[in-house]
Amino acid sequence: MKFEPVIGLEVHAQLKTRTKIFCGCSTAFGAPPNTHVCPVCLGMPGVLPVLNKGVVEYAMKMALATNCHVEGTSRFARKNYFYPDLPKGYQISQYELPIARQGHINITLEDGTTRQIGITRIHMEEDAGKLVHDPDRPVSYVDYNRTGVPLIEIVSEPDIKSPEQAGAYLRQLRAILRYLDISDGNMEEGSFRCDANVSVKLKGESEFGTRTELKNLNSFKFVEKALAYEIERQIEVLGEGGSVVQETRLWDAEKNLTVSMRGKEEAHDYRYFPDPDLVPLVIDNGWIEEVKKALPELPDQRRRRFVKDYALPEYDADVLTASRELADYFEDCASGLDNPKTASNWIMGELMGLLNTRGVTAAGSPVSAQRLAGLIRLIEEGVVSGKIAKTVFDEMAESDKDAKTIVDEKGLVQVSDESAIEEIVAKVVDNHPEEVQRYREGKTKLFGFFVGRVMKETQGKANPQVVNRILKDRLSK
Repeated sequence: MKFEPVIGLEVHAQLKTRTKIFCGCSTAFGAPPNTHVCPVCLGMPGVLPVLNKGVVEYAMKMALATNCHVEGTSRFARKNYFYPDLPKGYQISQYELPIARQGHINITLEDGTTRQIGITRIHMEEDAGKLVHDPDRPVSYVDYNRTGVPLIEIVSEPDIKSPEQAGAYLRQLRAILRYLDISDGNMEEGSFRCDANVSVKLKGESEFGTRTELKNLNSFKFVEKALAYEIERQIEVLGEGGSVVQETRLWDAEKNLTVSMRGKEEAHDYRYFPDPDLVPLVIDNGWIEEVKKALPELPDQRRRRFVKDYALPEYDADVLTASRELADYFEDCASGLDNPKTASNWIMGELMGLLNTRGVTAAGSPVSAQRLAGLIRLIEEGVVSGKIAKTVFDEMAESDKDAKTIVDEKGLVQVSDESAIEEIVAKVVDNHPEEVQRYREGKTKLFGFFVGRVMKETQGKANPQVVNRILKDRLSK
């Protein structure tokens, strides 16, 4: 390909403060329409906004966690546009003087390579309301509950070169937000939203092409699909001698394509000017240091510690630290076990399969970390085999019983008595003389056949290590 993409992302993250950014209304999701509103967030004449200190601290946390410089002085501006879900006719945001600038995060790609993505700025603003469209009539209703909910907008540098990198960047951003516990990052509820700016240019050229903005991207999968489609669309337009139009486009998930929505606005279209009702925000170094000291261990730091302290492969550490809840679960489970890698294997296999099926996170797992650790200890002690352990795990997921109770009730204790296993091995070998002859002639793959027969005879309870040792000895005679 003679073209290469240039991608920049604008991420809006709702903050988890109890009240809105400029008033005392609740930010709780799912309330009846227009019940979490007041004259301030509805923009009634004569009201004055008052800045929520918690919003500032949350924005500072994200800035410091993404290596941004927190500005000593920032200020709010009015972003003017007219839409039914914007009761004031403008949005209070930040423009020329945002709270933070010039940061970066590192992303890890599927091939194990890492890449640094720059962050241009982070600024605070209020969210708009929500339009609810009537499915049966050409009527739309306005719910203002979301109006005034605090947002931070995180604007990346145009450093992203592929849809895969865009997905990795978004996942890392959301992980940081969740580790900081300042946003739930729920894309389905709209608390983590992304707009993408994408253009293509000839390889080696320094000048960027005309960009389009993609909206309506409410999942990582859709972001990657929309970017891939739009890159190909722009290359096709240019390849046919046409010109890319600067515009805003929507992603149609059903048709898997982008469609034109409107011409792209520029900053001057919004007629930004400093909000006269809000004084400049001044942050001293003492406050910045206080927030910095309170930062938790972040995903990259935890990933490195998992590799060092638990001797986990990089891949395992990446998976386990993708969310704070899963990382906490692993540490709770692995503490006290002889081999933390065993805990990692069970969590990435059986547990994550269960969580995906149930549609819950590790925090809501029906099998607690302590109960899973108890099951793994039974395997380490030779009480149950790995195969039986999976049956026990399934039973644990359906009940509140621990592994030992289930094993005792169902008689699932592993058979390790060598004399008992020798009798069963002798029986299996004697009953299959043809297979024994072929095995001794070099068909060594038949060993699995004999193991399977022994395990069937013992209903899966025989100790596999003991079975393998006795079988090898018997078949070699």
